[in-house]
Amino acid sequence: MRNRDASSSKLLGIAGTGWLFDAMDVGLLSFIIAALKVDWNLSAQQMGWIGSINSIGMAVGALVFGLMADRVGRKNVFMITLLLFSLCSGASAFTTTITMFLVLRFFIGMGLGGELPVASTLVSESVPVEKRGRIVVLLESFWAVGWLVSAVISYFVIPRFGWQVALLISTIPALYVLYLRIGLPDSPQYTKIQAKEKISVFQSMAKLFSKEYSRQTTMLWIVWFCVVFSYYGMFLWLPSVMVMKGFSLIKSFEYVLIMTIAQLPGYFTAAWFIEKFGRKFVLVVYLAGTAISAYFFGTADTSAALMVSGILLSFFNLGAWGGLYAYSPEQYPTVIRGTGTGMAAAFGRIGGVLGPLMVGYLVAGKTSVSMIFTIFCITVLVGAAAVLILGKETKSKVLE
Repeated sequence: MRNRDASSSKLLGIAGTGWLFDAMDVGLLSFIIAALKVDWNLSAQQMGWIGSINSIGMAVGALVFGLMADRVGRKNVFMITLLLFSLCSGASAFTTTITMFLVLRFFIGMGLGGELPVASTLVSESVPVEKRGRIVVLLESFWAVGWLVSAVISYFVIPRFGWQVALLISTIPALYVLYLRIGLPDSPQYTKIQAKEKISVFQSMAKLFSKEYSRQTTMLWIVWFCVVFSYYGMFLWLPSVMVMKGFSLIKSFEYVLIMTIAQLPGYFTAAWFIEKFGRKFVLVVYLAGTAISAYFFGTADTSAALMVSGILLSFFNLGAWGGLYAYSPEQYPTVIRGTGTGMAAAFGRIGGVLGPLMVGYLVAGKTSVSMIFTIFCITVLVGAAAVLILGKETKSKVLE
């Protein structure tokens, strides 16, 4: 038993560190967008496109690498995606045009989009059933640490040394891939099916919409779309929204740093609740909390109200993310788990394209911040309703 616990902790640490680097890159982007607006005199629409092209890449990456994970293994895909986004992120530090920056952000997005669902699938298949939900949520908690690191880098590095230096720091994950090759075992579930005949890509995709799995697929696609649409629409624009509300760029970095710290207790409470009350409870409650917090953040007109609602927004939203990553791989058998989780994430990334774009165009059209965040509030409530009505509880379910 002690060996299994040690093995689970080691896997969590290895996969979680990769997750941390992913979050650091996405977090840096939200601050870099605000800095690029000043350096390159970007319009609101161009700012929106930076976030959206990243999500287009994530959609493609989640689909392509999700399919690959069912054929060449979770570990191999994990390393490829980590290397792809790390090297492209470093290369983007040397760009001087918005066009080249967008091209590299597409490939960075591919790496990010492929790594996240594959890592959660790998961990889900490798840990004891009674701890699976908690450990996957704790894996997701590394995202908050990555955002925290990005906020610290952005606060201390970007104003003094520029956004290019911040991006160069994000290339560190490329070196980590060398360690992964030695330290990370592949999924024991995947290893078992390697000896068996694998089904084709088209059979895998068709199976997702068969009578047996169509309800789970529909539910996952809805909730992934709603969560990703709202998350990237809100969080990529957070520093810029703070500036719109009258704060300086430096002050907005300080506030977002404080809000980011609130993500950690959100994850830890979700990790505790998910094994005690189940996956549906965590997703529905934390998504409802996200929706309410988004509404009050949008309507906040004082510093205190903005901070409290922002902290609650971070707390509930990232706790919901943890629940979603734990819940998604549990919907399918091993032979199509990578495909099913990857395609749900890929569909969700369409929301990640539309969210930042929508904010950019609404801001350009002089739409109020309160109205924008009301839209996100409604969207998140739709996702909560999908889980409540269509979702099946998977707590203590043994993965096939």
